[in-house]
Amino acid sequence: MLTAEQLRAARGFLRWDQSTVAERAGVSIETIKRLERMDGPLMSTKTATLHAIEEAFRSAGLEFIPENGGGAGIRFRERKS
Repeated sequence: MLTAEQLRAARGFLRWDQSTVAERAGVSIETIKRLERMDGPLMSTKTATLHAIEEAFRSAGLEFIPENGGGAGIRFRERKS
């Protein structure tokens, strides 16, 4: 489950502004702003919206790390040579 913190971190990693995330995910900028104001898992958000946002970040090379005892996170995917 994507968290608000991961959303903010992913945007920071890529140096994208909120409008870039919105455009690439096909959602409104108001949606991005609303989600970034939240804390923790974005459980009250439509699954399709979260999927679109996650896919936009994945296509830019990011990988989401689920909660596994060490905390949820984000990182760049390993690039294959």
